[in-house]
Amino acid sequence: MLAFRGDSDNVVTGLAAVPEQRQTGDMTHQNLLPGPAPTFLTAEGPDAVARAALAGGSPARDAVPASPAASILWALLAEEALAAKEPVAAYAYARTGYHRGLDALRRAGWKGQGPIPVHHQPNQGFLRALLALSEAAAAIGEQDEADRCRTFLTDSGTSADEVTTLRTRNEEQ
Repeated sequence: MLAFRGDSDNVVTGLAAVPEQRQTGDMTHQNLLPGPAPTFLTAEGPDAVARAALAGGSPARDAVPASPAASILWALLAEEALAAKEPVAAYAYARTGYHRGLDALRRAGWKGQGPIPVHHQPNQGFLRALLALSEAAAAIGEQDEADRCRTFLTDSGTSADEVTTLRTRNEEQ
């Protein structure tokens, strides 16, 4: 495992979790490991607007009109639906968050593979939506999709357990 300090100064671990190229003074350092560099969603994206609304006390459902492209809102709605034993609604919410996140990742330069660091807050909405999609798919009997989503989490350099801890961290705040 390697460690890379992302722009939020949180340590991100995972395979190939170093930038392709970085500058230190007059020296240029290249990533000599196979695989793409990690993808970091921008801090100014739709999830930032959503997080501000949530921090102001708005429930996720009420914040959607202000930032419908925010994966974090759809992930939260999916998590709420899962907790309420409403797997069909959870699946719909999670799939929306997943696709909004894929759109954002592609705009950020993601090419369909490589690390999506979980410790980078703007990435967390997508990863939470992906985990919720896995759980909702399993709950409605779509085990193949549930397994694909879990594999996607692993291929992104994280795990279901690591993403699940984001839920408990948010509940404590």
